[in-house]
Amino acid sequence: MGYLTMAAGAACVALMISSSAFAQVQPTPNPNNPNDAIPEASNLPPYGDPIKIETAKKVAAAAVAESKKRNWNTMCVAVVDPHGELVYFERLDNCQYGSISISQHKARTAARYRRPTLVFENLLGKGDNFKYLTTLDDVIASRGGNPIVVDGKVIGAIGASGGTGSQDNVVSQAGIADFSVTTGSAR
Repeated sequence: MGYLTMAAGAACVALMISSSAFAQVQPTPNPNNPNDAIPEASNLPPYGDPIKIETAKKVAAAAVAESKKRNWNTMCVAVVDPHGELVYFERLDNCQYGSISISQHKARTAARYRRPTLVFENLLGKGDNFKYLTTLDDVIASRGGNPIVVDGKVIGAIGASGGTGSQDNVVSQAGIADFSVTTGSAR
């Protein structure tokens, strides 16, 4: 019994010594992986006061108007606050049911990550070094979600779905473009 206890103790000591050696090994930066570069600064826009319902309706109306102007009658448009919570939603009569949640997901991602969803799509297209993006919570890597920025602060986001990715993005950006022209810095 004593021999067995000593053997088990020796095995535990050896395991502890070897695990501390592993803990001290630093990974070697990979010069081919752009994620190993350390930027000097991180300068995403800060969050501002949440978008108000009246403004959200104007943003959505401009997006829907663009969709109708181009005869893209298949769109869903969602406007969310900086937390990604739905403030206003509009669905055109011919929108597919799947686009209801997708438009909201695009808006939520753009608000929470403070960047267009096109950024995620483009990074995933750059190869294996960006596969980690698929592990981030609540990310959708499909264009059509854009943050709404007023006075340098994110007050919400708009998401569009129902057409091709490029159509979704045009509709989403139209909502933002008209918003900045018609209401200036109103929230």
